[in-house]
Formats: sequence, structure tokens, C-alpha cells
Amino acid sequence: MIKQFLTHPLTRGLNIDDPRCTELRRTIIREKPFLRQVYQEWYESVVSHLPSGQGAVLELGSGGGFLSDYIPEMITSEVFYCRNIRMVLDGFHLPFPDGTLRGIVLTDVLHHLPDPEQFFSEAARCVRPHGRVIMIEPWVTRWSEFVYANLHHEPFRPESQEWSFPRSGPLSGANGAMPWIIFERDRARFEQEFPEWRISQIKLMMPFRYLVSGGVSLRNLMPGCSFMLWRKLENALRPRMKDLAMFALIVLERD
Repeated sequence: MIKQFLTHPLTRGLNIDDPRCTELRRTIIREKPFLRQVYQEWYESVVSHLPSGQGAVLELGSGGGFLSDYIPEMITSEVFYCRNIRMVLDGFHLPFPDGTLRGIVLTDVLHHLPDPEQFFSEAARCVRPHGRVIMIEPWVTRWSEFVYANLHHEPFRPESQEWSFPRSGPLSGANGAMPWIIFERDRARFEQEFPEWRISQIKLMMPFRYLVSGGVSLRNLMPGCSFMLWRKLENALRPRMKDLAMFALIVLERD
């Protein structure tokens, strides 16, 4: 009963793989003041890490977000048709010539890709030298493992020995621990298999703010005016991020 009450009324009863759910989540992100500020901070960080120069920027999984407000020329995309996107595509067969993209951006998308190795190969083909792949993804810590395993609807399996998982729905299919598995636990394997990619940065962050915002599935849990107080608390806890972080900013640079 508590979960039903807290579920956001716009998406209650909708299958998360339904494109209508993605479009409604775009509305939710914009209309929840606290959550909107979370995404604004993420997007500002993404923009700050994009390289300058020639080449387009591709965003995978654009349907629910508003990063295009920050990068107007960006190529927005989704795996199914919905409004406000320019292309329907997945991350495994990118319709771009070799070395033509300045960057690829993913916000909460990598852990939904059932074959991340194929994505990294395709991205290496399409991204120009010194271009970047910039991701904001879930991360594994003592705190996040408890939260994701008990309070989140997506699968979260840090014990998985595979980098892949069975293909199913575009959003219901997932392993939220996959970014940590690839870039932390199996980092040496990633560097060996993809020498064209250099891990430029992994910044652990945001142990509480996304959680108390209610995310895209729940009602407002905190007023927007409290956002800065929560940010100050998280900044004070920065030395503990290896134990507390729920997300990571991951930046790969193409050699």
C-alpha cells in the first residue's frame, strides 16, 4: 500500500517498456523541482566534459530527459519512437561514418544495454580521436547495494560474472551494477579488450539526492527548496563516497 501511494500517478499501472511511460517521465522530470535540479547538475557536468571542435554529439536514450536544452545541436535518440527525438536507434549499430562523432552521452542507459562490448566497439568506430563517451550511471557501494537491491525495481547484480544479460524490454532489461562491474571490478579486462578507450575519469557522487527526489517513479519526497541543503550534506560526505555513492560520472576518451 505504501509503494502504491508513493508511486507517481502519471505512470502508475504503465509498463515501463511502454514508450508512453518514457514520454511521461520527461514530464515528471521537468515538473518535480528537486528532481529537475538533479538532472540539471548532471547535464552541466556532462557539458563540461565534452571536447570542443568538430563532430556531432549523440545522446542514447534521450526520451525522458532534456539534455538537448544544454546542447541544442545534439542528436537525440531512443530505441523506440517518441516525441522530441531525432533518431530511432540502439547502441549496437550506429548509423554514422567512422570517426565523425565528437562524443556520445548516456544518462542511466549503459546498464540497460544487454551487450555493452558491442556498444564500446561501435562507439570506438564512430567517435573521432580525443572524442569522448560520457556516462552517468548507478554505482556499487555498501549504501547503494542496499538501496538498489531493496528499494529499486531494476535488477542489480554485482555478483554477475558476465557483462551481458538476456535481451528483454528496453527498460525492464538491466543490471544496475554493470557500470561498476566493467569499470571497477573488471577494469583490467576493459583496458585490455578496448585499448582505444582511456578511462579519463570516474567521479563517485550523489548518495542521497536522487533517492530523496523520488526519481522518475515516485512522488516528490523533498521540496525543491531543500536541494542545496542536501548538496551541502553530500559535499561534507565526499571523503566517504566509496562507501556511500549511488552514481558515478564516467568519462572515456578515444585515443
